[in-house]
Parts: sequence; C-alpha cells; structure tokens
Amino acid sequence: MSAAPHRRALPEAPARRGWCPGLTRPMPTGDGLLARVHPPLGILTLDQARAVAEGARRFGNGHLDLTARANLQIRGVSEATRAPLATWLAARGLGDVRADGGPQRLTLTSPLAGHDPDETIDVPVLARAIETAGLAIQGLPAKTLVAVEGRPGRALPEADLCVAAEGPGRVAIAVAQGETPRKLLTCAADAAPGHVAALLGAFALTGRRRMRDLSDDELAALAVTLPSGETRAGPAQAYQGFAPEQEPARPAGGRDLRSVAVDAPFGRCTADALDRIAATAAAIGSDEIRLSPTRGFVMLAPAAAEAAAAIAALAAEFIVVPDDPRRAIAACTGAPGCASGSTPTLADAARLAEAFGPLAVAGHAAHVSGCAKGCARPGPADLTLVGRDGLYGVVIGGAPGDEPAMDLPIEAVLERLGRAEIDGLSAAFAPETTPSECGRTKRPA
Repeated sequence: MSAAPHRRALPEAPARRGWCPGLTRPMPTGDGLLARVHPPLGILTLDQARAVAEGARRFGNGHLDLTARANLQIRGVSEATRAPLATWLAARGLGDVRADGGPQRLTLTSPLAGHDPDETIDVPVLARAIETAGLAIQGLPAKTLVAVEGRPGRALPEADLCVAAEGPGRVAIAVAQGETPRKLLTCAADAAPGHVAALLGAFALTGRRRMRDLSDDELAALAVTLPSGETRAGPAQAYQGFAPEQEPARPAGGRDLRSVAVDAPFGRCTADALDRIAATAAAIGSDEIRLSPTRGFVMLAPAAAEAAAAIAALAAEFIVVPDDPRRAIAACTGAPGCASGSTPTLADAARLAEAFGPLAVAGHAAHVSGCAKGCARPGPADLTLVGRDGLYGVVIGGAPGDEPAMDLPIEAVLERLGRAEIDGLSAAFAPETTPSECGRTKRPA
C-alpha cells in the first residue's frame, strides 16, 4: 500500500528545489536549458501538440518531460534557441502569461474536467476565472497552485488552495497548512474566484513560498479577508476531501464520450512520440489532447470510436495497460541529463520496474531520484532510492530528503528487492542484513 502523506525536510541549498522555469526563463540542466510549456487548463489542440513536438526537435534535443502538474518541458534548449522557441510557441497560444516570476499556470484540474458526469460545477469556467484573477496578484510565488475539483468527495493532489464541489453550484475552499488541510468556507461556485483572489493576495504579502508553511496566526490573518456572510468552517476543521492522492485513478469517460489514456514511462517521451499521440487523437476523432497529472495524455473520443488498435500501436512508447509496474514508479531525469544527478535514474527505474511487479500489484510505490531534491515525487514512497555519488541511498517509507538506511549500487538494490516479496521491504533492506554467497539472508550472531 502507498505511504502516508509526509512533510519532507528540504535539502540544503544549492540542491534545494524552487525554480519554476517557463519559456522566457528556462532552467539550466545537465543537457542544456529546460523550457516549461504551460498549456491553458492542461489542454492542447492537435496543432499545438504538433507545434510543441516541432519546437522540441528544432530548438531542443527532441526530448520532452510530462510533469505532475500536467505541463510539458522541452529539454536541450540552448542560449541561441531559447528566444526562437519562446516566439514559436507564443505564436501558437502557448507563451508565458506573466513576467513577474509568478505562476505561469495557477490551477490544476482533472483531465476530464467539463466532461465528467459526476461533476456538479462547471470546472473549466471556474478554473479560467481563477487564472484571470491570479494574473492581477503581484508577488505570488511561482509554485502557487489552486486545485479545482468538480466531483464531490474526491481527493486531490497537494495544493496551496483547493476549490472542491460540495453539491450543485456549491464549493468548499480549503487551505493547505502543514499536514492538516483546513476548510475555510463554503460558497456559491461563482463567488469562489473572488474569495480565492483575496486569499492569494493576502498570501503574497506573507513572503512564504507555500501556504502549508503558514503559521496559525498567518492563516487566521488570511481568513480575515473572507466575507462574513459566507458559511465558514471552524479554525481547526480538517477537510477530508483535500488530501494528496498517491495513485490517482485512471479517468473514466462521460456519457457521450470515451476517454483514451496513455502515460509516458517515468514522464519522458520524444517529440516524434508526441506527434504520434496527435495522429492517434485525429484517428479516433479527438480534437484535443489533455495532459494528465499521471504524466500522460488523455484523449476524448466519440463513444463509438474504435480506439483499441490505435492505442495498441502506442504500446512501444507509452504505458497503455493499467497493471504496468512502471505506473508505480516515479523517476526523474538523473544523469547525465540533470546536473544534480549522479546515477542514470531512467535506466535504473526501468530495471527496477522489471522486479517491482509483485509489489506494484500489492499497491506499493517506488521512487528513483537522482538527488535529494526529489523532483519527480517530493513526498514519500514505500521504496525511495536517492542517488548519492553513483550509489543509491535507500529510504523505506520515506521521502528523498529523509536519512537513508544504507547506500547500495543498483545491482544490490535489485538483489534485495527479489527477497522483498517474501520478507517485506523493511526486512529485505534492513541495514544488518547481508546476502550470503548462496543468495540467502544471514544476520550477525
């Protein structure tokens, strides 16, 4: 089963995470500059998808990352190509929307937003209104995130604010504070953007990077900005619908559409593969591609569309079946693509997946991180491997910033993992356990 939500201790600078790249302000990495594309509401038209693919080939190294916030990253950009890339994508409606260092995209929604029959509010309309309100707030930290969920009772990814449906036309607004998200009020859906803007404006004045870092007094000051006439929650009331969803469920189609979803292994694909996604979408009658927080693509096709053959053709490059063990493993770029990594995380994650199948079926999750920043999965996993000077620090039930029990080469990790199905992860990776010559476990007397 998945590990519980966890507040991670950040690594010391300069390894600390925090830079949110865009197109005009790309981030240096081991394979050049990394430019992030923020599609509005996480949706690409087919022409936009083809433009991203062509931009990655023409101005980058042809490799793309898919992020947990449903954005795209173009790798291998150079100083000479960064401006042409930004111009290329801006001309197609994918340019940066602000130049003050604030969030280029403020909201995160389900890839089925607007088409899910279980929704009781108009999620796209609400999310667009929040995005517009956010653009007017100066000093908003780049990582600020507002999750908008239209299906009552659903858990959400970790976010600074959550706007979640509680019934027809009604939403709850909750704030993340430490490990105890709190509901601040319930209001009409059309009033939520104004309330969210007030909260974000007050948050920007605190100087904090994330709302989860607010003190009780700072949170109380934020709540003062809300109107007195709305239904308020008590100051310590936790909102159970607002919890990090460790393994999001696969999307389900609406009444008149069917959803076709594929994920990119470890969040990485090529420009040519994105072109094939666009071609597949066109073939099954979908006019757009929706990015998913599971680091994949969702296409909405007519219910009568024959999609099986088209999706099967993508199996060589994408995850197309629900029981693929790679779904249970998060991995960052690692060496040599990331300057902070000392291990080839993508290759090692693929090797780990071959042995992780039985544990994945049992609900376990793993994370292969090139360093203690934990970009692919900042929170805990049942098994976390953290690259350290060519070896992996092994953390059981913790996050990349936690103290590892031991440092092992990937071969030793795989050997111990073979015993974990029987002995359990904790026993298989116990520091006092050493493999004997015949492969059994022996312990000191």
